Amino acid sequence: MYTVIVADDEEEIRRALVRKINWEELGFKVIGEASNGAEALELTEKLGPDLLLTDIMMPFIGGIELARQVREVRPATQIAFLTGYEVFEFAKKAIQYNIISYLLKPISAEEMSAELVKIKKIIDDKFDQFRSGQMAKEHLDIMSFVMPLLLDGYTHAESENNSGRIMSEALRLGLMTPEAEMSYCVLVTALNDRNGVNITSKTTVNSIDLILKKYIKHVSFYIDGRVISLLYATRRTIEKYIHIAVEDITQSVLRIMDCDSRIGISRIGDAVTNLHELYVEAMNAISYNGEEVSNIRYISDMENDFFADIEDFEDFVSEEERLVRGGLSREAGEACDRIFDSLEHVGRYKLSANFIVPNLTSSIYKIMYSVADKEHVAMLQEECPLQMADLYGNVSKIRDYCRNLTVKAATIVSEQCRKSGSRHCNLAIEYINKEFSDPDISLVSVSRKIAVSPNYLSALVRKEIGSTFIELLTKRRMEEAKELLKYPAFKVKDVALKCGYTDQHYFSYSFKKETGMSPIQYKKQMTEEEFCEAFRRQSYPYPMP
Repeated sequence: MYTVIVADDEEEIRRALVRKINWEELGFKVIGEASNGAEALELTEKLGPDLLLTDIMMPFIGGIELARQVREVRPATQIAFLTGYEVFEFAKKAIQYNIISYLLKPISAEEMSAELVKIKKIIDDKFDQFRSGQMAKEHLDIMSFVMPLLLDGYTHAESENNSGRIMSEALRLGLMTPEAEMSYCVLVTALNDRNGVNITSKTTVNSIDLILKKYIKHVSFYIDGRVISLLYATRRTIEKYIHIAVEDITQSVLRIMDCDSRIGISRIGDAVTNLHELYVEAMNAISYNGEEVSNIRYISDMENDFFADIEDFEDFVSEEERLVRGGLSREAGEACDRIFDSLEHVGRYKLSANFIVPNLTSSIYKIMYSVADKEHVAMLQEECPLQMADLYGNVSKIRDYCRNLTVKAATIVSEQCRKSGSRHCNLAIEYINKEFSDPDISLVSVSRKIAVSPNYLSALVRKEIGSTFIELLTKRRMEEAKELLKYPAFKVKDVALKCGYTDQHYFSYSFKKETGMSPIQYKKQMTEEEFCEAFRRQSYPYPMP
């Protein structure tokens, strides 16, 4: 059964839609009602419906702008517009925002029921297509070209002729264009069932493709329990759509397939010959565990740029990297024991052990410098000093050194991931406290300011504060509004503007929802003592109107 939010500013029409239609018989369940665009957006972010049925002419946030903002926070939600004839053609321009139906008002209960049958068929088809295993064949040429570059890489040792061939083939396949500079980004996606078992398969490629093709050019393929996706477009296009696309994937996987997803995302690169580095970054990103703030992991959220390029070490060193990134200290120690136990059964034991030390040390400290602060790096160096003269040839000491290094590093990483989440959340709160009066402030603008992804910030605010970003911003604005309304010289419209509201009616609605009274009522209920205190103040927080 699909979930629905019904939004219409005319209460009589909205209540009639909810009461007179047999929603459950048609395969729907109404989970919320909204009387304006702002309320519809808030409910959609909080409840995550399958369908938002909304009038296009809504107070505070109009239908098309509502659709745009819904796509930012809940891209998996489908939208159906109720619209009058005079704006019908205009409404069709919003097709890019997941609009699946346009319903012409006035509409009877019978007509609405018939339209809902059609809408359900559209959503059914989307769900069935998402679950199906049919792989798009048009990507085969690109896939065969891209896979070696992603998995094996391109080295400058290759001949100039081969380099020219790669560029020529990339142009032919559309991975490069003479008109615009193309950029690239790699996603690594894995699906887990409720028990944490990886259930990613070749059929998953089709599901991922169905989402990505709505936003950006790409090619995807399956390998070893993961779906690898290469996105290629201008840098601006990738930056605009990447966070929406990955949020759409996670929401759709959860709703349609009832399973969890993990997505690792590389930085954006500008050279087709550097795709392997982006692949390694995406793999590193998905390896991070931390406090499970979000199942969408950007390498730029987890690591600084300085040590982004982690080299491809031996298998056992790579395993330790993965465990340290995940903050899994016990498992890191056990893996180290297994490594050294296995080395006892091969020749050149001492040579192999000596080889581990510089590679493992280099690898672990690259992670540490990326994640931890200088004090914790120094602490690790003090607790696990590297003295090659003492270690060389002494397998027992090498084993102890490697075990202590990985266990302590994993412990530090786990703690730093927790602190990093709190730090980013505090930065967001500080920015909101400073810039809440900006009417254009949004989840995307704040995340860009503190250099994290919108997906990560949204999940972080929910985890650390227990509210949505919109609720956090509104609360801060209302706190300021209550203070400003104490000043006799400030009119309601002045307070609205200083709190980031260009629409006085929207401000009044939000204020009443927060406090239970209108701004005018709030002013009137001030005691004489409070009024006199406000009047006696020598300075105002803003210039007098």
